[in-house]
Amino acid sequence: MIGVARKVAEQLGPIGGAASIYTVATIILMFVVGSPQLKTLSKRYVIVAGGLFAAYEVCLSLAIGMANDRQQALDMAVINYLWPALTVLIAVISSSKKTNPWVYPSVVLAFIGVAWAITGDQSLSFTQLAENVQSNPATYAMAFIGAFLWAIYCNITKRLSNGKNAITLFFAMTAIVLWIHYGLSAEPAISLNLESSFYLLLAAVIMASGYGLWNSGIMKGNMLLLATLSYFTPIFSTLFSSIILGVALSGSFWQGVVMVVIGSLVCWRVTK
Repeated sequence: MIGVARKVAEQLGPIGGAASIYTVATIILMFVVGSPQLKTLSKRYVIVAGGLFAAYEVCLSLAIGMANDRQQALDMAVINYLWPALTVLIAVISSSKKTNPWVYPSVVLAFIGVAWAITGDQSLSFTQLAENVQSNPATYAMAFIGAFLWAIYCNITKRLSNGKNAITLFFAMTAIVLWIHYGLSAEPAISLNLESSFYLLLAAVIMASGYGLWNSGIMKGNMLLLATLSYFTPIFSTLFSSIILGVALSGSFWQGVVMVVIGSLVCWRVTK
C-alpha cells in the first residue's frame, strides 16, 4: 500500500492525492460494506474511535506523500510498523494482568530497528539519526504520532463499537479532513491521466479491502492475534513497495525491518 500511495502522491500531490484515495475508497466501501446507520452508532465511538482513525490516516498519508524522496517514504513505512508492538504494549499496560518484563526490551528492540533502518548504511548514532530527522521533521513526527494513534485505536475500538462497523464513516471523515486541508493549501489543481487513475483506483481498492477486513477482525477477533499476524507485514510491504518505487534498499535497512519484526513478535510471545 505504501508504494502505491506514494505513486499517487507524486502524481496528484500529497494532500490532493490522499484525499482522492480516501474518497474513492469510501465509495467502494459504501457498495461493499454499506453505509453506516448513524442512529445505531454511539457518539463516543464515532468521536473517539473515528477521530483516532482519521488522525492516524491523515498522519500516515501525509508522511508518505510529503517525504523528501521515495527512500524516505519507505522510512515512514518502517516507523509506521511500530504500531503492532505498541498495540501489545498498550494492551498489557491497560490490563490488570501481571506484565512479563520482557515486553519492554522487545519494544525497545523495535524502536532500535526503526533507528537502524533510518540511518541507512551509516553508523548508528544519535547525531546521524538527528540529521536524518531534521531533513524533514514534519514527516517523521507524523509517522511516529500515527503509530501511537493506531495502536490506541486498535485497543479501544472493540470496546466502543458495540459490534457496529463504522469503517465507511471513518473513511469519509478522513476524506473530508483531507479535502479541507487541500482547500486551505497551495497545492495545484488535481489533473488525472490514465496512469494516475490506475494507481488511484488500485490504492483505494487495497485500502478499502484491507481496512474493512481489519476493522471487522478487531471487533470480532483476538486483537493480540491480529497484531501478531501483522508483524510480518513490514517485510512483505517494504519488499513490494521497494519494487513498485524502484528503490534499492540497503542491508542495514532490512536489518532494521527485521529488528522491528522480531521485537514485535517477542512482545506478543511473552504476553500469551
